[in-house]
Amino acid sequence: MDTQTVQCPYCGEHLELFIDRSVPHQEYIEDCQVCCRPITLVVTLSLDDDTVAHIEARSEEE
Repeated sequence: MDTQTVQCPYCGEHLELFIDRSVPHQEYIEDCQVCCRPITLVVTLSLDDDTVAHIEARSEEE
């Protein structure tokens, strides 16, 4: 597992996420550890070396 930091789209707090590098594309919902609102997370890994290529944190309104 790898860790990455993202910003909550609601309260702006920086959150540490654990990334499973065995799955190249992931989309899931995780609650903010501060404001408890649901964040949709989209994680894409690079196909070349399994590094995290992109993380998107969206609110439910988007």
